[in-house]
Amino acid sequence: MIGLLRGKLLLKQPPDLMLDVNGVGYEVQASMTTFYDLPELQAEVTLYTHFVVREDAQLLYGFSSQTERELFRHLLKVNGVGPKMALAIVSGMNPLEFQQVIHAADITRLSRIPGVGKKTAERLVIELRDRLPKAAGDSVTPTLIAVPETSASDEAVNALLALGYKPVQASQMIAAYENQGLSVEDMIRQALRASLK
Repeated sequence: MIGLLRGKLLLKQPPDLMLDVNGVGYEVQASMTTFYDLPELQAEVTLYTHFVVREDAQLLYGFSSQTERELFRHLLKVNGVGPKMALAIVSGMNPLEFQQVIHAADITRLSRIPGVGKKTAERLVIELRDRLPKAAGDSVTPTLIAVPETSASDEAVNALLALGYKPVQASQMIAAYENQGLSVEDMIRQALRASLK
């Protein structure tokens, strides 16, 4: 299993990354929380990874912290939660916030995450309440992402689409922040936070 990658950051297009590790380009799907932590292109980056093998694909998922990766792995053990939904959940809140929501049994907040309905939210609470510690976790400090060529609002909408939101919904979520001079990651962060309130 590939558990960690350290290399030069060649591409960052949410949710996809490419790392050059000693001349080999690894394609990685990362959470939005990890995107906030990324350095500029060509800089060295270290990602904790989870490797998924399916009949039709071999996929790498990358995280900036071991705590975030552990949350992703806990989510995959829940019946009905696959990598795409787990990545959307990890993108929507950091591990500490997620633990608090689970222990508070906040079904409403969980069901606002794209792809997570009421039944799935209830299942998450039931199956993870005893697995997750009540006070442990780390919060990720956001940093800026440089995204060239496309407008910030288009990039933010594309990121939300990659997380499972429908086009109309993603556009409406970002529209509220378009003319505020916010960066891509700030628009995404604000839109996700607003959707979870």
